[in-house]
Amino acid sequence: MPTIIKGQPTSDVIREKLREEGRTVLVAFSGGKDSIAAELALQEAGVETELAHMYLVPGLKFVEDGLARLEDQLGKRIRRYPHPSLWRWLTEYVFQPPERIGTIEATGVRTYDYAGLWKMVKKDAGLPQDTWVADGVRAADSIVRRASFTRHGLMKFDSRKVSPIADWLKAETLGIIERHGVDLPVDYQWFGRSFDGLDYRFLGPLRDNAPDDYQTILDWFPLAELEILRHEGFPNGD
Repeated sequence: MPTIIKGQPTSDVIREKLREEGRTVLVAFSGGKDSIAAELALQEAGVETELAHMYLVPGLKFVEDGLARLEDQLGKRIRRYPHPSLWRWLTEYVFQPPERIGTIEATGVRTYDYAGLWKMVKKDAGLPQDTWVADGVRAADSIVRRASFTRHGLMKFDSRKVSPIADWLKAETLGIIERHGVDLPVDYQWFGRSFDGLDYRFLGPLRDNAPDDYQTILDWFPLAELEILRHEGFPNGD
């Protein structure tokens, strides 16, 4: 039974509204279970979509392999763009040694917020700026998210954001994925969730399961290894 969100229509109604509009919806596609389920739910409702993935670190093979497999299984292209967090990490010198700071400053790299990035994505995809951006956010994930839906709704007209599976439970999310024969990415085996940070939850498993990708992260963020040492200590107990 779906989650009841006080004062809001069901997600079935939301998806039907999107279908009736007859316009392409842009899906914020992390490659995690909720974004996959949102895409499949929109497909079943007869809504045309474009998929946009925002990568945290360029060139990670396990991410690219997962996206390529999902492109095959979903039958459509997944556009790739740098995540706002990537720009923020660089401009805030996250895990950067002192000698790199001058180089980063010299590049003139700037930060982008989500609104600015989605504006660029829509332009790149040839979509109008009032195109809906759909996500896989669900009320069942937390009390805060349920309260947000109650207050702001499942369709946010000012930001053009929509949550087409907002009232789904985890069982419904996994059910539609299984029904369509779509595989979850390897993230769920290694992290128990989709990759979304530079903390030990992700760095430890990557070091153990994908050393080349771990090295790619160190190429971008050389001091990220300190996160490993913080949790595991220095070799020989030093």
